[in-house]
Order: sequence, then C-alpha cells, then structure tokens
Amino acid sequence: MGEIKHGIAWSEEYELGNKKVDEQHYHLFELLSDLIGACMEGEGVAKVQETLDFLVNYTVQHFNDEEVLQLQYKYPDYTRHKQLHEDFKATVGELVQNFKRNGSSEELSTDVNKIVVHWLVKHIKQEDKRIGVHIRNSVT
Repeated sequence: MGEIKHGIAWSEEYELGNKKVDEQHYHLFELLSDLIGACMEGEGVAKVQETLDFLVNYTVQHFNDEEVLQLQYKYPDYTRHKQLHEDFKATVGELVQNFKRNGSSEELSTDVNKIVVHWLVKHIKQEDKRIGVHIRNSVT
C-alpha cells in the first residue's frame, strides 16, 4: 500500500489481517487524506461531494463485506457491530443531507473530516480489531 500524504497516516496497527477489508480501510484513509490535503490548500469545498459520494457507496459495500466476514466466522458481537455500522450510515446520511441543503462549504468539509476521521480511527482500533482477533483465534 502506498504512502498517505496528509491527515491520518495508515499504519499496520489498523490491519485486521483480512486483505479485502484492510485494502478497503486503506482506500478510505487515502480519500480522507486527499480531502484533508485539499482543505489545507483551500480546495476542500470542491472535494466534499466526491468524498460524500464515496462514503455513501463505501458504507454499503464495505460494511456488507465486513458483516459477511463476521457471520462466516460466527463473530459473537455481530449484532452490536452491525448497529454501529447502521449508526454511521445515518451519520453519513446527515452529512449528505446537509450538503444537499446547503451545498459545499469549508465548514462541511471540516465536519466531514472531523466526524469521519474520528469514527474511522476509533472504529478500526477498537471494534474491527476485535473481529481480526476473533478470526485469527477461529482459524488456529
């Protein structure tokens, strides 16, 4: 995986050990890094729609992939984890509605960064890591 230039840097600490999920997480880090870089250069407003469009698709596809993996390995905390995903989808939906109502703005690009980066880092480090541990323990 390549180097991320701005924002949150990818680290092995975020890896779950599942190539598909790890690549999806990395791609999200790249996108957010690009948005942060655009904000630093005063071009964040133009990147907001691209980021939101990606997030809408990402939350559907990636969360589905993660949930299938959890079911496959009989992850015991599946229901709670799925609810966290649903809550985040609602958060993304609110950001999209804000964009549709008010258009792009520096405030919205900042909100997207703060909300998504905070959720992503916390979710991967606390929640998704548990899935990785469960899968490794199930395979051994």
